[in-house]
Amino acid sequence: MTGNGWFQIFLFFCLVLALTRPLGNFLYRVYERKPTFLDRVLRPVERLIYRICGIDDTKEMDWKGYGFSMLLFSGVSLLLLYLIERTQQWLPWNPQKLPNLAPDLAWNTAVSFTTNTNWQSYVPESTMSYFTQMAGLAYHNFTSAAVGMALAIAVIRGVARKESKTIGNFWVDTTRSMLWILLPLCVILGLALVSQGVVQNLTPYTQANLVEPQTIEKQAADGTKSEDTVTTQVIAQGPVASQEAIKMLGTNGGGFFNANSAHPFENPTPVSNLLEMLMIFAIPSALTYTLGRMTGSAKHGWAVWSAMAGLFLTGVIVAYATESRGNPMLKGVNTTASETQAGGNMEGKEVRFGIANSALFTTVTTDASCGAVNNAHDSLTPIAGMVPLINIMLGEIVFGGVGSGLYGMIVFVILAVFIAGLMVGRTPEYLGKKIEAFDVKMAVLSILVSSLTILIFAAIAIVTKAGLAGISNPGPHGLSQILYAYTSSAGNNGSAFAGINANTLWYNSTLAVAMLLGRFFAVIPVLAIAGNLAAKKQVPESLGTFPVTGPLFTVLLISVIVIVGALTFFPSLSLGPILEHLLMNAGKAF
Repeated sequence: MTGNGWFQIFLFFCLVLALTRPLGNFLYRVYERKPTFLDRVLRPVERLIYRICGIDDTKEMDWKGYGFSMLLFSGVSLLLLYLIERTQQWLPWNPQKLPNLAPDLAWNTAVSFTTNTNWQSYVPESTMSYFTQMAGLAYHNFTSAAVGMALAIAVIRGVARKESKTIGNFWVDTTRSMLWILLPLCVILGLALVSQGVVQNLTPYTQANLVEPQTIEKQAADGTKSEDTVTTQVIAQGPVASQEAIKMLGTNGGGFFNANSAHPFENPTPVSNLLEMLMIFAIPSALTYTLGRMTGSAKHGWAVWSAMAGLFLTGVIVAYATESRGNPMLKGVNTTASETQAGGNMEGKEVRFGIANSALFTTVTTDASCGAVNNAHDSLTPIAGMVPLINIMLGEIVFGGVGSGLYGMIVFVILAVFIAGLMVGRTPEYLGKKIEAFDVKMAVLSILVSSLTILIFAAIAIVTKAGLAGISNPGPHGLSQILYAYTSSAGNNGSAFAGINANTLWYNSTLAVAMLLGRFFAVIPVLAIAGNLAAKKQVPESLGTFPVTGPLFTVLLISVIVIVGALTFFPSLSLGPILEHLLMNAGKAF
């Protein structure tokens, strides 16, 4: 650990805090349809879209109508992407003449991008054409992010309104998310990335001559060996910056290249690295301020933000500390028996980012539902590798995905005030709304969907030939690879322990089911909570009301999150990264 590393982490934290209020206030004005500086340009476009689509923007929906519209829109979008992937060889902008995707891979990818997961069981630059990347994947990066933001606003309205049967209009919220927020920010941020060296073109891949030819030894099936000399390299490129901007801002995470944000064409400099991390946290952090504005309790919004910030700082401190310590089984030439790996664990990391920015990026991308990576999670030390696992297992509510992080956190808020009510012996209240049995049941159901999906699928995978065939390590690290795959899918994150081969019929099929369950089956109970809260009367505060605006509430909220996560996932973690850590310190490896 170095002072410079801690300074970079502190600087990032301060920048996130500085962005929260102004961006959160802008989001509030957009969704409450108050005047903004973009109205003169965007209002005519918005009205035209409604006219073409036959949408009545003055008509609101109840939670069932809102949920049905969301499922309909997502389902049609999923089928559209599947069709593009299955026919890409006949579509334009395919200079590399890439073939159509296999049915199972096309299905997995279509589900992945529709659910904002962006799990990639393929090498993008040798699998997806420019047309598929732009018209298929980038389109879903916008729409899946906009859907998440719309759902968060609907839940906030449910908390804020009283004696109301509606929680907004899905089509209006989604349209405004894209027109007022995602598109303008992506234009600005995309140009900023281009200024740092992120490529943006439609040219065919470049065939470059190597300065030093490489000799590769090959072994045939009969055991005979031969040598092959490589003198050229294919350098992939394309419309990267435009996809990079929405990939980060929408907490999608799917890379244009297989190396994702470790690739120099996606993330070339420390400045672009900082910018990309800020893009991941910007909207999720701002939504906490929007929560405070729309509910009329700014202090509550900051209390929720403080809980998220506390969990984030804990994660990055643990990851940075353990990565800086390194692997005790790998010692430098000049180290003594009591010293560990010299310079910390640099395996799987880019030198231009180092340990501090790799640990920070790892924590940020898994706190949010963003699968982008600037280092190999498979190469992290066991405890550092457990940090992203836990971040996703907790529901990615530490700022979280755009929208999904906030409505996931509100589920834990309801559980926290319910527990507080039990402790004082009265009906729990949340911002003047009585929390009743229905609300608690729906909150528990939302949490159980994700956790059961992870544990059931992982359990099946570790006892079946198809599941074990994908791992690259037979020990506890292999369990971590499988556990991470289903955790990332059910949590709609998309990052992976890269040592697993998930491009098989088993993993493409089961991971797709996990993504669908984690996105849609988890959000329906949350919408039900929103509809139920919106219909309730406002009750005045009394001496017995538990305040949700101070440090005590923040501590209780963090405690509930950690306890629920620990009770659910500790057994699996103890057999994976915790056991691997103990074995590593004992000098044993698999």
